[in-house]
Amino acid sequence: MKMVKCFMIVLFLGFCHVSLAAPLEKKNQRKTYIVHMAKSEMPASFLHHTHWYDSSLKSVSDSAQMLYTYDNVIHGFSTQLTNEEAQQLESQAGILAVLPELRYELHTTRTPQFLGLSKAADLFPESDSASEVIVGVLDTGVWPESKSFADTGLGPIPSGWKGACEAGTNFNSSNCNRKLIGARYFAKGYEATLGPIDETKESKSPRDDDGHGSHTASTAAGSVVEGASLFGYAEGTARGMATRARVAIYKVCWIGGCFSSDILAAMEKAIDDNVNVLSMSLGGGMSDYYRDSVAIGAFAAMEKGILVSCSAGNAGPSPYSLSNVAPWITTVGAGTLDRDFPAYVTLGNGRNYSGVSLYRGSPLPGKLLPFVYAGNASNATNGNLCMMGTLIPEKVAGKIVLCDRGMNARVQKGAVVKAAGAVGMILANTAANGEELVADAHLLPATAVGQKSGDAIKGYLFSNPNPTVTIFFEGTKVGIEPSPVVAAFSSRGPNSITPEILKPDFIAPGVNILAGWSGAVGPTGLVTDTRRVEFNIISGTSMSCPHVSGLAALLKAAHPDWSPAAIRSALMTTAYTDYKNKEKMQDIATGKASTPFDHGAGHVDPVSALNPGLVYDLTVEDYLGFLCALNYSEFQIRSLARRNLSCDASKKYSVTDLNYPSFSVNFDTITGGSSVVKYTRTLTNVGSPGTYKASISPQTPGVKISIQPETLSFSQANEKKSYTVTVTGSSQPSNTFSFARLEWSDGKYTVGSPIAISWT
Repeated sequence: MKMVKCFMIVLFLGFCHVSLAAPLEKKNQRKTYIVHMAKSEMPASFLHHTHWYDSSLKSVSDSAQMLYTYDNVIHGFSTQLTNEEAQQLESQAGILAVLPELRYELHTTRTPQFLGLSKAADLFPESDSASEVIVGVLDTGVWPESKSFADTGLGPIPSGWKGACEAGTNFNSSNCNRKLIGARYFAKGYEATLGPIDETKESKSPRDDDGHGSHTASTAAGSVVEGASLFGYAEGTARGMATRARVAIYKVCWIGGCFSSDILAAMEKAIDDNVNVLSMSLGGGMSDYYRDSVAIGAFAAMEKGILVSCSAGNAGPSPYSLSNVAPWITTVGAGTLDRDFPAYVTLGNGRNYSGVSLYRGSPLPGKLLPFVYAGNASNATNGNLCMMGTLIPEKVAGKIVLCDRGMNARVQKGAVVKAAGAVGMILANTAANGEELVADAHLLPATAVGQKSGDAIKGYLFSNPNPTVTIFFEGTKVGIEPSPVVAAFSSRGPNSITPEILKPDFIAPGVNILAGWSGAVGPTGLVTDTRRVEFNIISGTSMSCPHVSGLAALLKAAHPDWSPAAIRSALMTTAYTDYKNKEKMQDIATGKASTPFDHGAGHVDPVSALNPGLVYDLTVEDYLGFLCALNYSEFQIRSLARRNLSCDASKKYSVTDLNYPSFSVNFDTITGGSSVVKYTRTLTNVGSPGTYKASISPQTPGVKISIQPETLSFSQANEKKSYTVTVTGSSQPSNTFSFARLEWSDGKYTVGSPIAISWT
C-alpha cells in the first residue's frame, strides 16, 4: 500500500538484492534440471505429452520423478538427475535443452501523493473496470490478516478468475476474500534441493513469514488504510497504487531462496489463473534469455497479454549490474521520495550532522554521552564493522559506538552494539555507499550518516581524548528537495545481454517505502527483534517494482485493449528527467545529473501516462524477429518461445528495428572513423488527431542525430506512422558515452525517448 501523507515500498535488511547462484548440488550428486521438450515431436504412440515426458525420464532413470510439468511457460518438466543422466536425456530426440536449476533471491506513505495520484483519482476508473484487474505477485507469500488486504467495498470476484486459495500450514481457504482472491505456494524445487521445509521456521503455505511479499503486494494493490505508520513514522493513509485491483499471491521464495523450477511453476499457474499483471521483485541474473527462467516465463505471459514488471536489482551503482533485461519484461529501477526521517548527531564540539533513523523507543538521556569508534573497541581486524562477537563489552558499555557500514546488515550492527552494552550507535557510510542514506527501525537509539559526515565525525572522534556525542530524532519530514534522485543501490546499465536495448526502462519510488508487513517477524527481520508491526518501511528495487505493477493495473483498467508493450510505452514516453525548476534529475551516487543508464526513460508519471498521445507497440512477431536478430538457433527459439520457427534467411533482421520506446547506440572504437546506425520505429495514435514534430536535444559534439520524416500527422485513433532515426558518430575513445533525448510533440502531448550512445 501507499501513503497519502506517507508512503511505501519493500525490501529487507537494507536492500535484499537478487543474485544468480551457481547450479546447486546435493551430496548424492543429484540436482534439479528443467527439461525443455519439443512438444510437436511427440511420437504418435503417446496419447498425451505428459506420458511422453514420463517415458523419456524413465529411459534414463528408474527412480527420478517429475517435480512439475509445464505447458504455458515452456513445454517440458523439472526433475532431479545426475549429471550423467542429464547428458543422456539431452541427447534424445525431442529434447531441446536440459538446464540446471538456478537459485534466485529477493531484491530486497507517500507514494500516491508524490506520483500525483491523490490529485487525479477522478482520472482513473474506480468502479467495475478497476476491480476487474488482477495483479499476481511472486514473492514470499502474504499476511492475509493485514488491513491492506481488506475487501471492504469490493464487488464479486472477477468472472474470468480461475485461480485457487490453497490451504497449508497456518493458512486455509477462508483467508482469501474479494481483495486477496487467490493464494498458492510452490516448494517442490526448493525441497528437492534443500530438503523438507522446516515448518517450525516457516509456513509451508502461502502465509508470509518474511514480510517482503506482504510489502510488495500491498504496495501494488493494497486497500486504503487510514492511520498507517511505522512507530509513528510516515503517518497517514496508506494505499496501494491500484486500490481496487484484486491480488493473487504465488509464494515461490523461502528461507533458502527462490528456485527456478518453482518460479516457472508459479508463472504457469498465474497464466492459467488469468492474472493481468505479474509483479516479480526477484532477479534473473545475467543469463541469455533462453536460459533465464524469468525471461522464459515472462515471454509466455506477454503472449497472453500479461504485463510482467521486475526489479532491476540492487547491485548499483556499478555499471552493467542489471537483472531482468529481456525487452518483453518491464525493468524498474529505484528513486527516492520527497520524504525523510532525520536524526541528528551532535558532537561535544558543538558540530551537528544530519542522518536518518526509524528508531522509536526509550530516548537517550538529555546529555552528551561517551563516544567510541568500534575499531578501537575490538581485537578483530574488522572490528570497525560491528560484526557478531567483535566488540569488547568493557570498552563500549554505556557509550555510543560508531560503526562503519558494510558486510553485515545495518540493523544487525545495532543488535551487536546493544548486546555489548552500548546505549547508541552511529552508522557511517564508507566510499561504497557514499551519501546514500536508508532509514532503519533500529533496536537501540541509532542514526545513519553519509560518508562525508562520517569522516568528519571520525576526525573529531580520533582527535579528542574524551569525545562525547548524542542523537536527536526529528520524526518525519516531507518536501525534501531535490526529489526524486536515483538510489545508489539501483542497478545500472548498460545492458550486458543486449546492449542495443536500453535498460532499466524507468525508475519509481524505492527508498524508505511504507507498506504492509507480516505479523510473524519484526521490522528488522532479526530473530532478536520481538516487536510486531502492521506496516514497515524498507528500501530496494523490490519496492519500486510493485509500484509500477500497480500503475500498470490502473492503465490496464483505463485501457483494457492496450498490450503490455503499449502500457510500458505510455509509462516510458511520459516519464520525466527534469525537476520543476528545469534542473536535471540527480544520481545520489555521484551527486551529478543521472543518465539513461541510471534512470532509463526517467521517473514514472502515471497521470501523464494515462493519456500519452502516441505509443510504441510490440507484437509477439516483433519479439520473434528480435530473437532472429540475436542469431538464436532454432532450438534456442523453441526453448524460449515454444514454437517451430526458422528465421527467414532472405530477410535482414536487426535488433535496432525492435519497436522499443528508447534507443541504445553502440559504436565500435576498433573500426575507427565515422559510424552510422539506423533505427526504424512505428508510433500508434491513442490520443486525438494531431501533427507531431520531432526535436532532438542536446545535439552533442561527435554525434549527429537526424529524424526522417520530421513531422508525423495522425487523423484517427490507432493510426500508425513510421520514422527513421540515423545516428552518425565520429571516432571516440573507448568507454565514451553521450546522451540525448528525442521528443515528438503536437503541442498537447509530448512523447519522449532517451538516446544513449556508447563507444566500446
